Amino acid sequence: MWEKLFYREKGLFLQSLHPAAMLAYLLVFLLLCLLYENPLYLLALFFLLALLNLEAEGREAWEGFLKGGLLLVVLIMVVNSLVIRAGSTVIWSGPAVPLWGKLQVSLEALYYGATSGLRFLVLLSLFCLYNLVVSPDKLLSLLAGFAYYSVLAVVLATRFFPVVVRNLLRIKEVQELRGVDFNQGTLWERVQKYSSLYGVLLLSSLEDAMGIAESMQARAFGSGKRTLYRHHLWRPRDTICLAGSLGAFSLALWGWFHGYGRYEFYPEADVLIKDAATVGILLLVCLGLSLPLLLSKGWKRWPFLRSKI
Repeated sequence: MWEKLFYREKGLFLQSLHPAAMLAYLLVFLLLCLLYENPLYLLALFFLLALLNLEAEGREAWEGFLKGGLLLVVLIMVVNSLVIRAGSTVIWSGPAVPLWGKLQVSLEALYYGATSGLRFLVLLSLFCLYNLVVSPDKLLSLLAGFAYYSVLAVVLATRFFPVVVRNLLRIKEVQELRGVDFNQGTLWERVQKYSSLYGVLLLSSLEDAMGIAESMQARAFGSGKRTLYRHHLWRPRDTICLAGSLGAFSLALWGWFHGYGRYEFYPEADVLIKDAATVGILLLVCLGLSLPLLLSKGWKRWPFLRSKI
């Protein structure tokens, strides 16, 4: 399960895009998610990201992200409903609490909490897609000219985490073969078993870090100007995806400044669809963001299209 949460080369269309085009595409999703509060727009982004994660063969990884996120969504809804008192439609009134006042839950606060939870699920789906389609090596190669040392630290940390998970599972299997049962015993006994497990993992991680340092030193890291042996080609597919991303973002930004897609929760929640222009802009934005998905479908079905883009 853990292995499926990290990047693996699968020969997919989304993985073949130029890292700059892919990062711009994901950045547009992030900005739109933070810009809009309209539940209809957020639901559309979530649906698109769900299709993209499935297209990237990351169903299990995406479901793993969602299972952990749903608990936080419920927590966000409960806390927001109890804390925010700006809504005018009170659906429940409770007893008075010292230093807090009378407990009450409004429909608007509950609605806003649910929308905030939906935004959180959109962000989780976005980062899951990032793990599935963006290669850490390509990211390092792309950003090396701007902030090489900072990017190197991030990439090493990103690549080191799956290695740590893999080592932890391997160490646990070895301990189980030696007769250690991590599910039996009291709570304190199980804590002691796991503490010994993490002690071995710490030593293994330190050894791996020393190996990486020796490898970097053998390659004369930091001794002079960095050389670059790999150049990423910019293909027609990258131009199409980047144009769709920028067009969708420009249209969404124009619509937001003109009031299309804006939403107010307090004191009373707005209607989801105020006019036809709101739906029209949403459909055009979704169409621009769907270009990589549509090209990926064609990539699998028509070899001629693959040779042209």
